[in-house]
Amino acid sequence: MARETTYLELSQEDGAAHKFYEVTVDGTSVSVRYGRIGADGQLQTSSFPTSEKARAAAAKKVGEKVRKGYAPAVRGQRAARSVTRRQVTSAPSTARSVAPVLWRFRTGSSAFGIHVDEDRCWVGNQAGDVYTLSHGGEVLGRYSLPDGVKCLVADEFWIYAGCDDGTVYDLSSKVPFGAYDIAEDVDIFWLDIREGVLNVADRNGGLTVIDHEDEFQWSRRSAGSNAWMVRADDRAVYHGHSKGVTAYATDGGRELWHTKTNGSVLFGWQEEHAVYAGTGHHTVQRLAKATGAVEATYRCDAAVYSCATSPDGRHVFAGDYSSSVYCFDADGARLWKLSTGCGSALSMQYLDGRLYLVTTDGSLVCVDASEAAIADAQQGSVPTAMDVKSAAALPVYTPAASPAAVATVTVAAAPAGGVVVECVQQGGRVRVQVVSGGFEPSWNVQFPRGIREVGARYVVEGLHPAASGFYRVRGEIRRLV
Repeated sequence: MARETTYLELSQEDGAAHKFYEVTVDGTSVSVRYGRIGADGQLQTSSFPTSEKARAAAAKKVGEKVRKGYAPAVRGQRAARSVTRRQVTSAPSTARSVAPVLWRFRTGSSAFGIHVDEDRCWVGNQAGDVYTLSHGGEVLGRYSLPDGVKCLVADEFWIYAGCDDGTVYDLSSKVPFGAYDIAEDVDIFWLDIREGVLNVADRNGGLTVIDHEDEFQWSRRSAGSNAWMVRADDRAVYHGHSKGVTAYATDGGRELWHTKTNGSVLFGWQEEHAVYAGTGHHTVQRLAKATGAVEATYRCDAAVYSCATSPDGRHVFAGDYSSSVYCFDADGARLWKLSTGCGSALSMQYLDGRLYLVTTDGSLVCVDASEAAIADAQQGSVPTAMDVKSAAALPVYTPAASPAAVATVTVAAAPAGGVVVECVQQGGRVRVQVVSGGFEPSWNVQFPRGIREVGARYVVEGLHPAASGFYRVRGEIRRLV
């Protein structure tokens, strides 16, 4: 029987949707490809007992999309939606001394993404490369994503990369996969994630909140634009944009307060009781989470691209447009200013006496921020920085070619210690629930959407409960056959 393909698009003038859906029937096989117009999209293939059942299933899929507003189209006639690439410049530092850099790793492209934890350091750049390194500077692994990395965020064990292609990739295992697909009208600028709930700040000054099932919860449009800051805790989401910082209640998005900052917000950080906004008017401002009141101002000599603190905000660090890095005490007194020696810090993080920077020249830099090292640097004595080289034989992990490839390994029986989950139909959606004993049976499991198929069972290495009442997968996903 001849191969039959139906191609549909949904593209609205206001930009709220710009995606395609293609269904191909080839004998008893039905393939569905979907995604953003102009991209390859994701592929999902199913088999049926007869060609008649395959055609019926395909017709049902097409009918569902047509009812949602999709219409027949010709592939390639409509251009892909444009994506904003963050353009930044960097001037030479005016600092008299250079920071005591312990080691430096050059990724080859400007880097915005950074995450540093007890185990390793992560860096993501605009070429779509994500590297992991030890605290001593040894390169441990590499991921290659389809588009530039805007930011890296962590949610306990899980690490996510927000990319220019509108997808948020889970990097917690060897095979990265798209965990969240951001709506077409949302041009990602920054992300934060907490207990599986994703908060997205965008170019238009909007804030969008998506739950662990990759389903829209609520959104708000601020008075400003270019929202480069979003931070969340269990009470509120703190959203920084060109008109200041606005706090919204996590439950429903009610505005709690708004504070006009000293210039557009270019970066944000948070501690338990305060948020820190780096601004275009040369300052970092500390705002009380409870009220939005400005508690302290930290003055730099140029626009602030990034900021961070030591635990409890005892010291505040800032990186400016002019390739300098600063340290202040909690009250705002400047303690030191040094040149980074490798461009402006676009993101930063502090851990155990070290300050980690990712910069405009694509470097991940480890700075000794101890008092002794800084004092020596101010006198012109700095260590010889180690230039880290990436191992030629280092394996490169790329996203699965299709959603189904996330679980390419199949097993006939669950191994000892494995947890079995099953895809079930709940209303109009496919959910994943636990089959193995010892778990709350009513809780759903956060799981890759592309491999959900009613009746399919998978075995995972472990499940971890989230405070909001669902389970998260840890480790490899294998299909039970």
